[in-house]
Amino acid sequence: MESLVKFVQDEFVSRNDLPEFAAGDTITVYFEIKEGVKTRTQFFRGVVIQRRGSGSSETFTIRKMSGTIGVERIFPINLPAIQKIEVNKRGKVRRARIFYFRELTGKKAQIKERRR
Repeated sequence: MESLVKFVQDEFVSRNDLPEFAAGDTITVYFEIKEGVKTRTQFFRGVVIQRRGSGSSETFTIRKMSGTIGVERIFPINLPAIQKIEVNKRGKVRRARIFYFRELTGKKAQIKERRR
């Protein structure tokens, strides 16, 4: 059964060519929004909190601060509305899922940049 699911995902799910990114990286996701008959491109810039799943069902969570309120958004990797992803900054973190980042404020909420 698992091989059948994998076969269908490999054959019929279109792949987006996305850059490599991990938890702690600051990325910008450009995606298309449809409002009635009009479409427009919107971007969401924030820190990657986690990557979850595998294959075509993989998702990633991004968190940004809008004023003093934290906003999180979950994107599927193979979302057709995603136009491109830019990696703005590589972050140096020790964990794959940085949920502790939600409680940090001020200078403690900064993530050090990873050297290339």
